[in-house]
Amino acid sequence: MKLPGQEEFEAPSAHDNVPAGELDLGPGLNPDGPSDTDGRDLGISRDPLLFIQLNELLGWPQVLEWRETARWVLFEEKLEVGAGRWSTAHVPTLALPSLQKLRSLLAEGLVLLDCPAQSLLELVEQVIRLESLSPEMRGQLQALLMQRPKHHINTSGTGPCRGSTYPRKGSYDEGAPLKEQHQNPLRQKLPPGAEAAAVLAGELGFLAQPLGAFVRLRDAVVMGPLIEVLLPCRFFCLLLGPSMPGRGYHEMGRAAAVFLSDPQFQWSARRASNLHDLLAALDAFLEKVTVLPQGRWNPTARILPPKRLPSQHKSLPSKQQEVKSLSIPHTTTIEDRHRHEPQAPIPELQRTGRLFGGLVQDVRRKASWYRSDFFDALHPQCFSSVLYIYLATVTNAITFGGLLGDATNGAQGVLESFLGTAVAGAAFCLMAGQPLTILSSTGPMLVFERLLFSFSRDYSLDYLPFRLWVGIWVSTFCLVLVATEASVLVRYFTRFMEEGFCALISLIFIYDALSKMLNLTSAYPIQRPGSTVYGCFCQYPGPEGNESQRTRTKHKDRDDILSMDLGLVNASLLPPRECLQQGGHPRGPSCHTVPDIAFFSLLLFLTSFLFAMGLKHVKTSRFFPSMVRKVLSDFSSVLAILLGCGLDTFLGLATPKLMVPTKFKPSLPGRGWLVSPFGANPWWLSVAAALPALLLSILIFMDQQITAVILNRAEYRLRKGAGFHLDLFCVAVLILLTSTLGLPWYVSATVISLAHMDSLRRESRACAPGQAPIFLGIREQRLTGVVVFILTGVSIFLAPILQFIPMPVLYGIFLHMGVTALGSIQFTKRVQLMLMPAKHQPDLLLLRHVPLSRIHLFTAIQLACLGLLWIIKSTPAAIIFPLMLLGLVGVRKALKWVFSPQELLWLDELMPEEEKKIPEKGLEPEHSFCGSESEDSELMYQPETPEINISVN
Repeated sequence: MKLPGQEEFEAPSAHDNVPAGELDLGPGLNPDGPSDTDGRDLGISRDPLLFIQLNELLGWPQVLEWRETARWVLFEEKLEVGAGRWSTAHVPTLALPSLQKLRSLLAEGLVLLDCPAQSLLELVEQVIRLESLSPEMRGQLQALLMQRPKHHINTSGTGPCRGSTYPRKGSYDEGAPLKEQHQNPLRQKLPPGAEAAAVLAGELGFLAQPLGAFVRLRDAVVMGPLIEVLLPCRFFCLLLGPSMPGRGYHEMGRAAAVFLSDPQFQWSARRASNLHDLLAALDAFLEKVTVLPQGRWNPTARILPPKRLPSQHKSLPSKQQEVKSLSIPHTTTIEDRHRHEPQAPIPELQRTGRLFGGLVQDVRRKASWYRSDFFDALHPQCFSSVLYIYLATVTNAITFGGLLGDATNGAQGVLESFLGTAVAGAAFCLMAGQPLTILSSTGPMLVFERLLFSFSRDYSLDYLPFRLWVGIWVSTFCLVLVATEASVLVRYFTRFMEEGFCALISLIFIYDALSKMLNLTSAYPIQRPGSTVYGCFCQYPGPEGNESQRTRTKHKDRDDILSMDLGLVNASLLPPRECLQQGGHPRGPSCHTVPDIAFFSLLLFLTSFLFAMGLKHVKTSRFFPSMVRKVLSDFSSVLAILLGCGLDTFLGLATPKLMVPTKFKPSLPGRGWLVSPFGANPWWLSVAAALPALLLSILIFMDQQITAVILNRAEYRLRKGAGFHLDLFCVAVLILLTSTLGLPWYVSATVISLAHMDSLRRESRACAPGQAPIFLGIREQRLTGVVVFILTGVSIFLAPILQFIPMPVLYGIFLHMGVTALGSIQFTKRVQLMLMPAKHQPDLLLLRHVPLSRIHLFTAIQLACLGLLWIIKSTPAAIIFPLMLLGLVGVRKALKWVFSPQELLWLDELMPEEEKKIPEKGLEPEHSFCGSESEDSELMYQPETPEINISVN
């Protein structure tokens, strides 16, 4: 018997009903294949993601048809029939009666667990074997359940086909529904191994009483066009019955789908052995239901998904947690951070008790990854990273090369900066323990170079030989630090110290970018009438015939004020070009100055800065497809530079351009590439150089290791481990090499290193509707850094191309990096809290557990330390700047007398000796009124979607 509009599956196609293991799910959907969203990487349950579809029976008592009306992955999407589209993903809201009716119906209905059905027909035959159904009703019900549902699938390039919300005239091809399922764009958003659940609900008049059935298939099987996406079906829920007031069956169907979309209920349903287990899972769900009071909210309003879902670790049953503890590596969650328990230090920071023991372990650890460090770079994202970091590195080399030339009176310059950056950077990326680190000249190192040169000049010393001995001693001291495993002390570098250092260098970088733009107004002055630089006159050889000649050749449309007799010579205000054409000579301070240069440079500066900032945030906007947003975000800096170059070329103004050396020779005339050990200096100076070398060693150790700590934070999910000892060893060797060649000294550049990491972020490609891309880690490899530094060395020969890049554009990119750096640290957000009235402050988790006055006190101490560091850096006392950085550790240790461990746990991190004092039960934050596991904070480091906390140096 066939009902009106029915189409049976009498002759299913080859792919209609097949086991999941035999189904070709296409690219990226292999259930057993590797995946970026594998549960082992995400630290969540390894159960497959469940796609739930609600098919509703409509048309009673006329023409019956199944129509898809809603679907769930993590959140609900409703079919907006009038608009012919799916709604935005939102948090589902349910009425309590629908939950209670569903539980009662399932308690009295049919529950089949581990059903052996291998096709939809077998499944239907199992469901309708109820004693309460007559043979005629069974036949009608079977025919009804075998009817094809109508889906709403938006496929590009294809017309509407049978099964979509648009009817199709004439006959149909049996393969059309499967083709439509293959073309469903939702399929690409689901991770590999995903499964489906079908919920069928509706009114059926020939049933005398409600019929409820819940089926869990033993083997997930594709049920033909039952589901809009070609996925194997694991669960099947049937809710049918006579008419009832309102939309009772629709709401019960939504309730069943919401149950299945809940991770805790789904975990229990997959492992339930009987009806009692299933009902217990339902009761556990109902115990955690949140009720919205009537009249205090709009039922038609849709609650948007949260930016980040709470961890499910603590809400899952205890047995699952035991399984997770055995199969999933430990990752720091927000609960771990707030309920802290003492942990052993990471392997890279454990003492071996042997000379160079840490270095040997680093080498062994990194050797196993060395081959993959090159093959992992074979990805298009690395190409974008190379362009971005190359331009930043070249600009940094130009900037610091020019500053170094001024500081050393030409003893070192741009060429040495290019050569040193290329040699040291490429060698470090090839041999270091953390190849994502970018070596560069830094602000503190430049200050030390300036002080060292001033000392040599004041005491008539030969600068480069003296600098060579300082470098030899620095290398020696650094090797001693490596041998004694001093790098384990980085455990004392808490966020208090990191933020102080990062904020200082970020402000220095922003200040330098703005000051360089303001300096352009001196090189290209803004001309105003009456100013001393305003004026350019066309002077003629003599007063006899020139005035009449000028008068006769004057353009008719030129005002008389453009010509004047100064008494001494005949002169006019003709432009320089016309003056030369008339036989005169331009005279005056502004004859060769273009008045638009300063303003246009400012325009390029702001354009590149704002354009880079805007494109960087396109990824999280609502415009354009996700792939376009990702490309625009990845290439934001490159596109901003190209836009600035295009504007500059279009207007053709003589803006200052990037200056690249064209000849391969030292900047100081008369010296070779190898520095003489003594020169004109006395022999004892080689011993006296140990004193400044000691201060420089402290600076290098602090600068290098602070950057290393930030780069290797747990929330960045680096799989290949750190190499603190190996990195410091490589820096020590490179210090010796650059000192011998008279090249600048290099350490880790925090801003470029973290920008490098940010450009190599890995995110999940399969994102459920309403879910933000999941952060998977960093694409760890060596090739991008090596290519960047090779290109930097080759840039000496690319001067004809690079000379078209305006410097204001690069200053804008530097400002973008500095502002991004400053805005990404918690310290900046706490400073903003100091400027906000309490009623306007965001609902941050930090504010729930720490009194506002204590937060302000902690921030004020950081501000005082930052101000002191800035003052020391700007005065002749900058020589003790390394000691002041070390002093931040002492300040942090003293804070334990001002703040309680609970407050420090929320505001900063616990130091090693503070962790040892924590009782075995762990540290519970004080003032925890609600204790909600779903709490979140914008001021905490988050493992789900970590911020790349860029600092600049």
